[in-house]
Amino acid sequence: MRPLRAFAATAVTVIAASAMTACGGSSPKASADNPYKLLQPGVLRTATLTDAPPNVFLKNGKFTGFDNDLLTAVAAKIGLKVQFAGTDFSALLSQVANHKYDAGSSSITITDARKKTVAFTNGYDFGYFGLDVPAGSQIKSFDQLKGKRVVVVQGTVQDDYATKQGLNPVRVPDYNGALNQLKSKTADAWVAPAEIGEKTAKDSGGKVVVAAKQLSSQPTAFAVAKDNPKLVEALNKGLDEVIKDGTWSKLQEQYYPGRPVPKEFKPGSGTVTFPPVQVSGAPAASPSS
Repeated sequence: MRPLRAFAATAVTVIAASAMTACGGSSPKASADNPYKLLQPGVLRTATLTDAPPNVFLKNGKFTGFDNDLLTAVAAKIGLKVQFAGTDFSALLSQVANHKYDAGSSSITITDARKKTVAFTNGYDFGYFGLDVPAGSQIKSFDQLKGKRVVVVQGTVQDDYATKQGLNPVRVPDYNGALNQLKSKTADAWVAPAEIGEKTAKDSGGKVVVAAKQLSSQPTAFAVAKDNPKLVEALNKGLDEVIKDGTWSKLQEQYYPGRPVPKEFKPGSGTVTFPPVQVSGAPAASPSS
């Protein structure tokens, strides 16, 4: 794993979301010094989460993780610094839509329903659903969840999945809440983003295990207000640049060591070649084109 200190140095981190409430609520106007209609010229104020490693989390008081480090690198390509603030996922998209923040970064899966609230950049990552259960559970697959007490984080695609499957899920506001339900055995299972589920299971001291996982049908992307197409266009340009220069591949190796990239997945516009992601010393996928 190779830390990207150069990219982390460009991020300005803010712990409390309340510190940024004064500027929200109305769409800024474009100007010569603010072509992307940002709340503060030159600064991409971004809503994220604090408790969802390896995607988005706090470490030593700074927001980091695959998604946040990638956004920091993307923003640098278009001359912007990133200022992160923590929020709940259930509120994140509406806060972006209402211009409390310029963007959202939280392993957000693109869905038709969410497109009614926000616009999305091109996809930058693929994802899996993970099935976490208490150690010793007899649940081994997703098709065993009927009639069980299944916990999900409110507003996520895992929430959508559980609802569509008729599981009547228990909704909690954050990932720590879901993990705590499994540790205390007040829930039978947690449908989670697989990487987050794997990391929290590893850190649970043997109280939680991953029973299964399945590939999500849609990529993850950064969220932007629907009335800001120039920002979406600029972020897409920066995303292709960090894919081409190898940053995307390095971050894949850093945060998801050993995870193969599906051959059918093409990040960004899908037209940019990226250096192969190494898995156990060998390429995980052929370069995209």
